[in-house]
Amino acid sequence: MLMKEISKLSEKELRKLILKSKEELFKLRFQKAGGHVTNTSRFREIRKDVARARLALGQLTAKK
Repeated sequence: MLMKEISKLSEKELRKLILKSKEELFKLRFQKAGGHVTNTSRFREIRKDVARARLALGQLTAKK
């Protein structure tokens, strides 16, 4: 996701996005261990999405 899209989300939606992304990353790690991952760049994309969501969440909470 782009930062523009993430910054428009509410606090609840950001927390949901972080949780969903971490679950996906967890599943990918198991697939990697089994040798079934074809798109290894997805790891990096997910980690960046989590970082962007955490940044936006921090900005939201700082405004309050």
